[in-house]
Amino acid sequence: MKRVYDFLKKANVYYLATVEGEVPRVRPFGTINEFEGKLYIQTGKVKPTSKQLASNPKAEICAFCEGEWIRVACELVEDDRFEARKSMLDAYPNLRSMYDENDGNTQVLYMKNAVVSICGFGKAPVTFEF
Repeated sequence: MKRVYDFLKKANVYYLATVEGEVPRVRPFGTINEFEGKLYIQTGKVKPTSKQLASNPKAEICAFCEGEWIRVACELVEDDRFEARKSMLDAYPNLRSMYDENDGNTQVLYMKNAVVSICGFGKAPVTFEF
């Protein structure tokens, strides 16, 4: 799990894929936070991403950094606890201009049943689960 956190943190931007009906949707994200032994991302409940994940929690994250790329296939599960939202916003204080842990919009989701693949040109893929 730490390897995924470190990779996504270093990459700074990753792409989150969800589905809307039968249509794939991909968009850039930048939040990754470790809280109570789980990896979390953040979005707003009013965004299409939130609605897509409520309908189907299966997602995939992909990022490229320093000649390697990572793919994380997982379920994203909402954690509606104040402490989880606060931890994310404390880790990303720049988000506080748009979000607050008490605003009813801030949503944090943790990765569950993650299958990870890290690849690079000319390198054997590394795969693991958490």
